[in-house]
Amino acid sequence: MKSLNKTRAALTALAFVCSGAAAVAEDAWYPFPVEVTHPPFEAQSPRTDQDYVALDKAEQKWRICVSIPHLKDDYWLAVNYGLASEARRLGVAMTLFEAGGYGNLEKQMAQIRECIAAGDNALIIGAISADGLTPLVSEIRAKDIPVIDLINGMNGTAMSAKSLVSFRDMGFQAGRYLVDKHGAQGGAAKVAWFPGPEGAAWVTAGDEGFREALAGSPLEIVASRHGDTGEAAQSQLINEVLDEIPDVAYIAGTAVTAEAAISILRKRKLNDQVGIVSYYFGPGVYRGIKRGKILGAPSDLPAIQARIAVDQAVRLLEKKPVLHHVGPKIAVVNAANLEKFDLTTTLAPKGFRVVFKVN
Repeated sequence: MKSLNKTRAALTALAFVCSGAAAVAEDAWYPFPVEVTHPPFEAQSPRTDQDYVALDKAEQKWRICVSIPHLKDDYWLAVNYGLASEARRLGVAMTLFEAGGYGNLEKQMAQIRECIAAGDNALIIGAISADGLTPLVSEIRAKDIPVIDLINGMNGTAMSAKSLVSFRDMGFQAGRYLVDKHGAQGGAAKVAWFPGPEGAAWVTAGDEGFREALAGSPLEIVASRHGDTGEAAQSQLINEVLDEIPDVAYIAGTAVTAEAAISILRKRKLNDQVGIVSYYFGPGVYRGIKRGKILGAPSDLPAIQARIAVDQAVRLLEKKPVLHHVGPKIAVVNAANLEKFDLTTTLAPKGFRVVFKVN
């Protein structure tokens, strides 16, 4: 993995994302600036910049199965939007399964087996567990069915391709932004950190990056709590920490954490004393930044990741050249650049409803 000291790279990415040429349209979202990891599937492999160019159309109506952890928040709704939009654009069929939460590994495995048994041609997985699906993925690959690792990340090399960014970088960018933001004030400050559900690869990576960014700074993580990315779960964790440590200066964590923290701080009359940072983006984070309630957040452009995964699946099925390990450049969003940020890379459009099938 390349160096995490990437503030300049993040700002460059934002310039690309905000440009008219990179604006995502239903029929022409590409070329899009990405980072390609080569050799693929190795954390320490170098990355190079490239423009991703998708296929115009699939050669036939392939059937693609998608399995994701849940649809309980706007992040995965944006993923659903990207998947469905790209399936329609390419002219392939898609069936989406959601497992209902990060505690439901067995359910995700059962859903994957169901769609493979139905004869789908390729599989895209947003994995609940970094290691829990490895035997199943190996079993599916033995049948010569392409498997694309989407967003969350799985360990090993059994998959056919990856469409994801480094969540270590996401955590690092959020932490670096917070350190820089606090630098103007100076002095030591306490941070409560909520990285997400324990055991998920993206959470482990994000936690490592965030902690690395804060190392040696005046900011100290005084509490860290893992939990499902549902509003109720995150709200409970935030309240527990604030009951124990009333002088926290910053709350940092998932998009759901950031959104829940706004109302909790208001009720506790702490909204002018505690700053909020998310380490990924969503509609609630967008509104929070716009209203001055959230300081900022990096975006991993989940709708673009989803589109790339569908294109990768079709390329693999049609034996066409494919980038095996690729992800869009991370963009750091705050009040200063919010209005220029291309939201269609990151959020589902207003009024978008969940799409389980594209025929």
